[in-house]
Amino acid sequence: MSMEMTAWHALYNARHAHQDQHPFSATTVRRVIRFAHRHHRKLVAFMLLSSVLAVLTVATPLLAGQVVNVIDQGASPPGGGKSDSSSTVLLLAGLIAAIALAEAGVGILTRWLSARIGEGLILDLRTSVYNHVQRMPVAFFTRTRTGALVSRLNNDVIGAQRAFSSTLSTVFSNLVTLLLTLVVMFNLSWQITLLTLVLLPLFVVPARRMGARLARLERERADHNAQMSTQMTERFSAPGATLVKLFGRPAEESAEFAARADRVRDIGVRTAMVQEVFFTALTLMAALALAVVYGLGGYHALRGDLDPGAVVSLALLLTRLYAPLTALASARVEVMSALVSFQRVFEVLDLEPLIEEKPDAEEVPAGPVSVEFEDVHFSYPSPDKVSLASLEEVATLDTRGGEEVLHGISFRAEPGQMIALVGSSGAGKSTLASLVPRLYHVDSGAVRLAGKDVRDLSAATIRQTLGMVTQDGHLFHDTIRANLLFPRPDATDEE
Repeated sequence: MSMEMTAWHALYNARHAHQDQHPFSATTVRRVIRFAHRHHRKLVAFMLLSSVLAVLTVATPLLAGQVVNVIDQGASPPGGGKSDSSSTVLLLAGLIAAIALAEAGVGILTRWLSARIGEGLILDLRTSVYNHVQRMPVAFFTRTRTGALVSRLNNDVIGAQRAFSSTLSTVFSNLVTLLLTLVVMFNLSWQITLLTLVLLPLFVVPARRMGARLARLERERADHNAQMSTQMTERFSAPGATLVKLFGRPAEESAEFAARADRVRDIGVRTAMVQEVFFTALTLMAALALAVVYGLGGYHALRGDLDPGAVVSLALLLTRLYAPLTALASARVEVMSALVSFQRVFEVLDLEPLIEEKPDAEEVPAGPVSVEFEDVHFSYPSPDKVSLASLEEVATLDTRGGEEVLHGISFRAEPGQMIALVGSSGAGKSTLASLVPRLYHVDSGAVRLAGKDVRDLSAATIRQTLGMVTQDGHLFHDTIRANLLFPRPDATDEE
């Protein structure tokens, strides 16, 4: 990987380290290791292939230096052995070509393994979060921001995936390449190697500082993009669009959106300029380092202290030295970003569902089913029991429960009997209805189906028994038939 590409990779990860910087502990790291253990065989294979790739990367400059030495010696052979020199050059060229092919093949295989590990991790995380969220009570969905929840399934999961598909690849392969390159360079000329290492801060410091500045710009852009997304989501929904057309101010809405888009444009221009300045400085520093190698190395070669081929090898190895150094300098940013993403995903997985099914849950008895409310008292749960502060964009969640909305409700509906619950808006009619399918649990008292407390019944048997038409009709983006069959996909046309 070239210095420019490695630097771009480092800056990209620095720019995308704009998640909430919550402190994380060693527990997060241990959980990540446990979560990745199912991919341990692929991880071991990936590390072995990365080591092979590092060896191949260092071998090419050494062979190129040997080619230069053979050409230099063959130009004025003492015994007139030009044919031998030609054969040696051709052999070395063939080895370089073979190594290039092997390097390409191993690189492709390494990337395939990295992608398999990363995408497999995305699959595991997404399915785990999705399945866990489905177990959450209705109160969870009424409080959390849908966009923030979807972001956990998308942005944060992808951020965690980068820990294996990108960060692991960057850290491990670059570390092996760096160590091998330094060993070979010190073996060729420890003086020139030490001098090139003196120039190291000129590469590392700008990468870290520019990365931090780009991260700040990226946070600003992410905030403004989030505001635009919120405005579009609210205004482009059917209820939102209706309100804007009935009572809103279309001109003012357009002006507000344009102002936010204008700020995003300005940040984009500033980001492009920071990137250009960094890459220009990086290219300049690389040229200066190469000039040092060629100048000092050429001086020693003319004095006979160094082979001409060693100068070429040192110059080629130098390009393979600063690239991993620059990448490793920003590895902390990448690791921090990935761990924050993991922590945000684990935060959702650690949220305990308010309503859990008992291990020995019973089924609704067969036959006609009665519905009974016995001295039911109910208040909506406190936010800290059903949600996360980060999903509601607040600092802390209220720990106080809501006021009691049902006070000692008792009645019984026999099979075939029709009962109407009448009252003004907010009187508790929908709340009563939501207690029957166990969308919420009562504070005290009991709700019974066929004489069985719904808390003792399985959710599956309750769903099979009850039929409900919700107050707010919702259709999934599918056919009418698919929506009708959603409760029972195996229902016949007659049913």
